[in-house]
Amino acid sequence: MVLQESRDEMNRLRGKYGNIIMMSAWGFVIAIATFGFFYTGYLIDQRFGTQPTFMLGLLSLGVFLSVGRFYWEAWNKRHIQ
Repeated sequence: MVLQESRDEMNRLRGKYGNIIMMSAWGFVIAIATFGFFYTGYLIDQRFGTQPTFMLGLLSLGVFLSVGRFYWEAWNKRHIQ
C-alpha cells in the first residue's frame, strides 16, 4: 500500500513538473545548437576567408531550426493533452 501511494505521488509530481523540466531542457538544446552552428560557420569562414558570411548564416539557421523544433514540440504537447 505504501509503495502504491508513493508511485501515485511520483506520477502526480512528474505530471506537474514534467513540462517545466522539458522547457528548461529545451533552453539548453537551443543554446548548444546555436553555439554549434555558430562555431561551425566560424571554422568554415576561417578555412575559406569569407568572414562573417557562413558564421552569421549558420547562426541564423541554428536559431531558426532549434526554436522551430521547440515550437513544434510545444504545439504537439498542447494539442495531445
